[in-house]
Amino acid sequence: MRWQGQELKASPAKGYEPGTAQGEPGPATAPGSLQAPSAAPPAALPLTAVSGTTDPLIPLQGLVRSVRTPDFAGVTFHEVVAKSVLNKVGGGSNMPFEWTVNPYRGCSHACVYCFARKTHTYLDMDSGADFDSQLVVKVNAAEVLRRELARPSWQHHHVAMGTNTDPYQRAEGRYQLMPGIIRALADSGTPFSILTKGTLLARDIPLLKEASAQTDIGMGISLALVDPELAKRAEPGTPTPRARLELISRLRDAGLPCSVMAMPILPWLTDGDESLDALFSALASAGATGVTAGALHLRPGAREWYLEFIARHYPQLSGKYADLYGKGTYASKEYRDWLAGRIRFFKAKYGFTGGARFLRPAGTQATRAANGKETVTAAAAQDALF
Repeated sequence: MRWQGQELKASPAKGYEPGTAQGEPGPATAPGSLQAPSAAPPAALPLTAVSGTTDPLIPLQGLVRSVRTPDFAGVTFHEVVAKSVLNKVGGGSNMPFEWTVNPYRGCSHACVYCFARKTHTYLDMDSGADFDSQLVVKVNAAEVLRRELARPSWQHHHVAMGTNTDPYQRAEGRYQLMPGIIRALADSGTPFSILTKGTLLARDIPLLKEASAQTDIGMGISLALVDPELAKRAEPGTPTPRARLELISRLRDAGLPCSVMAMPILPWLTDGDESLDALFSALASAGATGVTAGALHLRPGAREWYLEFIARHYPQLSGKYADLYGKGTYASKEYRDWLAGRIRFFKAKYGFTGGARFLRPAGTQATRAANGKETVTAAAAQDALF
């Protein structure tokens, strides 16, 4: 069979003073633009709760208050004081890391395919509009993390960020939690990796360069759609594809590795040869050090939201998706095998010999090949992340 893309309120908690959350650099950086690093963070501005915005139905542990602001139309921030921010990954997981940090829950990037949507139902919110607009902010994340990393029992495992919701979504421009988190990890000698679609990361490039001298770090950019019009529909709150390609180049120019998660490839929308060629060509030109690509997964929560999106914008594809995915999470094996073959072809065409590696463990040496890409040689087995 031939598959062608073009056919197919709480009261303030102890230790938290309302109005002193970390600063907001004026209006949030607009999706699609890179924020230039600044010499010093902007002065903190008070976060004023607008009358009538606190929702007593949301049972969030540690809730301080719920806030709306004109700079984030339609978004409610639920500020919580967390007791712990280091999350142990379940033993049954096939993820190549054991620990994560997620300073935010929910994500204003609003990607219709986001696999993490179901996690919002654990908060008695829906996995659709609430995931995009009801954001939980762990305002004391850096302070708590520093305490946890100082425990004698901490064994300096790799900590992954961006595995559930994006740490550099637009809310980070308001709360500025990541600099404190990065410093806590680096100061403790804990290796870490960041996966993001957010160009707010550019603000922290100088800090990341400093951190790389203290511990092993890995950087990854999530980018699978290079068609700006499709990206606007499918991931409306994200920076543009062009802005993320520029961010890859900036990271590489700063001497930092930068892998790419080119996922998900969308059946009948981005899986044609023309689309794949444009994607891998753009990633190679930007200087990506490795790429992992794969087909869309339709997990519960994301499945309903994504299929609604297809029915609204591409109704002619609804039946095809029903046939391809049935009632399960994964596309048919036949399709996945076909797509894997096309991905291998385009990776080879543009010189990508391996997958995305978001962490270089101690004992690795990086060299620059003639084509400008990075070759990593490990003294011991190389951790291949994703």
